[in-house]
Amino acid sequence: MRWVRRRSVVAAAVALVAAVAAGAVLIGRDDAPSRARPSTAARDDPQAALTAYVGELAGRDEFAGAVLVARHGEILLERAWGLADREAGTRNTPETKFRLGSMNKMFTAVATLQLVEAGELALDDTIGEHLPDYPNEDVAAKVTVRHLLTHTGGTGDIFGPEFDQNRLKLREHGDYVKLYGSRGLLHEPGERFEYSNYGFVLLGALIEAVSGESYYDYVDEHLFRPAGMTATGSLPESEEVPQRAVGYMKPFGAPSWTPNTDWLPWRGTAAGGGYSTVGDLLRFAEALSSGKLISSASLSAATRPHLQGYGYGFGMQGTGRLRGYGHGGGAPGMNGELLIFPGLGYVVVCLSNLDPPAASELVDFFELRIPIS
Repeated sequence: MRWVRRRSVVAAAVALVAAVAAGAVLIGRDDAPSRARPSTAARDDPQAALTAYVGELAGRDEFAGAVLVARHGEILLERAWGLADREAGTRNTPETKFRLGSMNKMFTAVATLQLVEAGELALDDTIGEHLPDYPNEDVAAKVTVRHLLTHTGGTGDIFGPEFDQNRLKLREHGDYVKLYGSRGLLHEPGERFEYSNYGFVLLGALIEAVSGESYYDYVDEHLFRPAGMTATGSLPESEEVPQRAVGYMKPFGAPSWTPNTDWLPWRGTAAGGGYSTVGDLLRFAEALSSGKLISSASLSAATRPHLQGYGYGFGMQGTGRLRGYGHGGGAPGMNGELLIFPGLGYVVVCLSNLDPPAASELVDFFELRIPIS
């Protein structure tokens, strides 16, 4: 089962209408049909099969983006298809910067675990211990860092009429806390898994409170720079970012692709909405596995399932050599997936500037064809 995925194509379409690029994600595949792995012969050259399949989709204008497959540090496939800017005629390349949606949650989780390792945070610290002026006393007293990382805090989402009315006014994590912080709990913390973009916004606020710097400065200094991720960030949409793709969407089943500009937040948050390249995400995966960002013990804890196959900001799937972890993201005009198979040495990245499931289905396609020897 995939972790951060659509419950169905219909549910994904509904989510696209209801959500925006800051971090809307695709949840669970518990009701997805079972999928059989192709025959051994069909898996002889999975990169060639994926390339051919992507070419078919791109030829029908059903995919635009970039794909990267690596094994044991060797890049086996790195290629792009389609247009980054349809009006200008600019083509996507492997260096194109695509918006990530909720894939940013991996960065937020790693930043949080770095502060836990440094003794600045503890997994069972409550929100109120570090945000003493948090508006809702019940939330502040009950919800812990662990609850936020595992989407079990009952803290709710950020999307809906309030977001739509304030989309361009929400510029810092504190702005989200002011808007949503008085809300009560949806359920008792730890009671159940309920995906919460607001919970990861709160992690961003905690990172800022503990580190004494903005979330953006912290991840730049402590994640992106050590990992060599020079093309990753969350600059505001008002700023010109070289090689950042335009996202294209088909709202309500429209016949043609239109820019998603009017759906975008002012800036991405700790819950999602930044941008990166397929190469930078490979560098992130390699920095994770090498212990450059967090210890092997912390990575093991982060990629151990709690509820709904979700750990600390990472989702898991499969068993044995086919066990994988990573995260996906999707919103109008963007879809991406990072999937890491530590037992097989594979890293698969797919980013698209079209609606889901443009990238997700390609990762599915390749996953079924990964040689297990």
